[in-house]
Amino acid sequence: MSAVADGGRAAGLWTMAWRRFCGDAGGLASGVEVAAYFVLALAAGLGWIATDWAKEIGVSYALPSFAAGMPAASDRVRTPSPAGIAVDDFGIADPLEADLADLRRGLAAAPAPEPRLATLPLGGDKWGRDVLQKTLKGLQTSVLVGLASAFLAAFIGTLFGAQAGYFGGGTDAFFNWLYSVFTSIPYLLLILSIAAVLNQKGTATVVLILGLTGWTGIFRLVRAEYMKHKVREYVQAADAIGASHLSRMYAHILPNVGHVVLVQLSLHVVLFIKSEVILSFLGFGVGVETVSWGSMINEAQSELLNGRWWQLAAATAAMAVLVTAFSLLTDALRDALDPRLA
Repeated sequence: MSAVADGGRAAGLWTMAWRRFCGDAGGLASGVEVAAYFVLALAAGLGWIATDWAKEIGVSYALPSFAAGMPAASDRVRTPSPAGIAVDDFGIADPLEADLADLRRGLAAAPAPEPRLATLPLGGDKWGRDVLQKTLKGLQTSVLVGLASAFLAAFIGTLFGAQAGYFGGGTDAFFNWLYSVFTSIPYLLLILSIAAVLNQKGTATVVLILGLTGWTGIFRLVRAEYMKHKVREYVQAADAIGASHLSRMYAHILPNVGHVVLVQLSLHVVLFIKSEVILSFLGFGVGVETVSWGSMINEAQSELLNGRWWQLAAATAAMAVLVTAFSLLTDALRDALDPRLA
């Protein structure tokens, strides 16, 4: 591929990376798929879709529309016999007859309850809530947690890695000690222990737990890049013209290592989406007022034993498609941003 852009000027790293990415059909397809997920998550966050996810619009365990021919559990529920006045074998009238008559008249005057649907697009849960709307609302939670946690982890990892790699010496030793402390504990065990200690559910809590513990991989790579770039000619030239340390670290070196941070950011979005699902599944994630794919899978445990598989299938399929597309997008970004291919 030519390294000369239109107009005769040399194409920059980002221009060439964009060209390589556009030439990757799989990367483009995965990017479109991830963008579609993000649009749905944004629409759910703005209240355009899935606003009634908590509303009980169907019967208990309403069947999916495509499986409407299957016998539903609600069809086997016995309907109560018409209310009447109990009379014993001796013909003695019930002393509560007058009260029951008043109660029947009051019930007859009350408005009829809103009829519930026997089928829903992807079925219903135990309370008759639409699984499709819950899946879309859970997408919002997962994308929010994944992106916010990844940005927080990337910020911390880049900040610490830049300090350690650029200054070296005691600064590098301190951050390496901090890195060793966090990596000495298995990651999943670390986040579960912190979640148990905090004992406070919520989206913000999950973001903090994941972001404050997931920066170590980014730190290691950024530190190595800064150690490599700080001795290069363009950084020495910036030093010669009087550029400050902050200017050399973030105005000169950071743009040249941004591709590493970008790829790691994409990788960590996938990691944190899966981590949020695990936390919510184990009961340490979002609260009961919020739905996520993890909480849906947690609910589906007992449903699956009774043959109600649609909530589990919807949550796992949505998560699998998003994680797979994001992983393919990350691979495409890594290939496109590799300076050795420039």
